[in-house]
Amino acid sequence: MNELAQTATTEPLFNPLSPDYIRNPYPSYERLRTTDPMHLTPFGAYVASRHAEVSLVLRDKRFGKDFVERSSRRYGPQIMEEPVFRNMRHWMLQQDPPDHTRLRGLVVKAFTARRVEDMRPRIQQVVDQTLDRIVDQGHMDLIEDFAFRLPVTIICDMLGIPEEHREVFYTGARNGGRLLDPVPLSRAEIDEGNTGNLMAQAYFQQLFELRRRSPGDDLTTQLVQAEEDGSKLSNEELTGNIILLFGAGHETTVNLIGNGLLALHRNPDQLALLNADPALIGNAVEEFLRYDSSVQMTGRVALEDIDDLGGKKIPKGESVLCLLGSANRDPAVYPDRPDRLDIQRPNVRPLSFGGGIHFCLGAQLARIEAEIAIATLLRRLPDLRLDDAENPEWRPTFVLRGLKTLPASW
Repeated sequence: MNELAQTATTEPLFNPLSPDYIRNPYPSYERLRTTDPMHLTPFGAYVASRHAEVSLVLRDKRFGKDFVERSSRRYGPQIMEEPVFRNMRHWMLQQDPPDHTRLRGLVVKAFTARRVEDMRPRIQQVVDQTLDRIVDQGHMDLIEDFAFRLPVTIICDMLGIPEEHREVFYTGARNGGRLLDPVPLSRAEIDEGNTGNLMAQAYFQQLFELRRRSPGDDLTTQLVQAEEDGSKLSNEELTGNIILLFGAGHETTVNLIGNGLLALHRNPDQLALLNADPALIGNAVEEFLRYDSSVQMTGRVALEDIDDLGGKKIPKGESVLCLLGSANRDPAVYPDRPDRLDIQRPNVRPLSFGGGIHFCLGAQLARIEAEIAIATLLRRLPDLRLDDAENPEWRPTFVLRGLKTLPASW
């Protein structure tokens, strides 16, 4: 069946960096779900596209991250000497218990529902200030001028990054996403990753010094104090996880806001519905997450031989790539036209934040940021129109799905 499917379409079933895939991966996902739901790629990883297998792998203790082993299998053991890989190996996102448990335990308090809920007024203030600055221009790029500033400001607040240091973060390049893609990196891409990572490390070392001298009520201070304890956190772990928190704290939320606004403007009936009843925003954000997830994929490694996953044997050490974006549109879970945007859809429970022990720490924060950003934009600029909703420019990455620009006028 697999070979037939591939001949029929004359292209690989899973080709995540092709321009067509970047523009719209969903037809390919449907093909995977129906013809080969546990697809073995040419580079040796299994791709899970149905909700059942994806949700199982995310929660099953027989699967883990095994980052060092996985990266060494792909690139050779010398890859761990590259600064960016050496840094990533300490990310809690790439760790298995007990290290994962220890690292996550150090930061989880900053993301409790209570603390995040208390941030609503500050989030509203940032959104209003952002709009105040541009409302008279009549034109903006919704990504750079709007979606980007909010989560960057909030994560800077949380990490205790001083106001006078922030301009570089607002104008910084957003090209780290390629490091997470399932297609091996070229030498040039590894070099670029190293450069960006070493610059980030240099900045955060200065921030750690600052917070050792003058502690604040922020996450960096909290982690610096854990590092000084010695048993809780090494300097490499401190650096790696602050870089992770900074990136994860804004990248995906920028994409959620951008992808949500694009989806609304491509579906004017849904936009009209939300304008008529702003109380729908909470459910609308869940539907944006499901409909066009800002994280399309997450990976796990089999920690033991798996006899049967969707009809395939998965040998120990093999990677399983979980297509979150595909699982979110699986008709087995969303029988009512899963490819349609429906902000009133009942029981939306997207897998966009992952699952199991790696469930996204900032899920609630991202939801609230998107709710306030989108609701405020619709309220304050009711006649906003996208310059080109049909052919927007997507960023050339697959795992992190988001727009490069989204020009709009009012």
